[in-house]
Amino acid sequence: HGNKWTKVPYDFESLRHIWHEWSQGLMENHGWPAWFWNNHDQPRAINRFIKTPKYYRVGAKMLAMLVHLNRGTPYVYMGEEIGMIDPTYHKIETYVDVESKNAYQMLLEKGLTKQQAFEIVQTKSRDNSRVPMQWRNEDYAGFSTHEPWLQNANYEQINVAQDEKSADSLYAFYQNLIRLRQENEVIADDDYTPKYEESEEIIAFERQLAGKHILVVTHFGETPVSISISDEIVKNGQVLVTNYPAQPVSGTMLLKPYESFAIAY
Repeated sequence: HGNKWTKVPYDFESLRHIWHEWSQGLMENHGWPAWFWNNHDQPRAINRFIKTPKYYRVGAKMLAMLVHLNRGTPYVYMGEEIGMIDPTYHKIETYVDVESKNAYQMLLEKGLTKQQAFEIVQTKSRDNSRVPMQWRNEDYAGFSTHEPWLQNANYEQINVAQDEKSADSLYAFYQNLIRLRQENEVIADDDYTPKYEESEEIIAFERQLAGKHILVVTHFGETPVSISISDEIVKNGQVLVTNYPAQPVSGTMLLKPYESFAIAY
């Protein structure tokens, strides 16, 4: 926690290493992991891992695929399934988290300007994930009939009622992933093998059980990147789920920003 109150981008290579090390190590030692991107003590994962707002929705689907198609138990934190993001507050008084208020004063004492200190708190505050659930485009996001403990800042655009209307919504995507996990025994249990470990900004792995295989590829970048697909997968593969319109399975596949897919073969 010593470097928490700084504005430093995450290290992708460290993330990939940790992801594979724990996924494979727990499998080999008969452990059963619990996977989650969000909790009440962290800013929203979308803001932490997706660089540009126009990619928030496809990026959120990418993050969901990585957790829900892995070996272990996936968790969904309140609002994650509709793509809730950090609120944009404009003054320190809006925050209620004691840690955030104390950090703001500590940063000022270190010589940062009020603007610099506030921008760090905006990025790192625990209140980012503690705003009430956004149900509808109504007063107080449909959560209550009176003002709650924190203000909802973006409920007009991000709420359950809106997501329930679209078959292509993040909410529907989560439902599909949960359904796949219930129906597909390869996803629900067994093997994990890292793939494409040398590819830039790719976290990929293969699941297999009784001769059935699923290749999961997730792209963490905004620069398109190509990967080679084996002849066996090209011949027998079918796309199970993807966060873009499905492209044909071919020997070379070009991934768009945050494009991710799972191929069964």
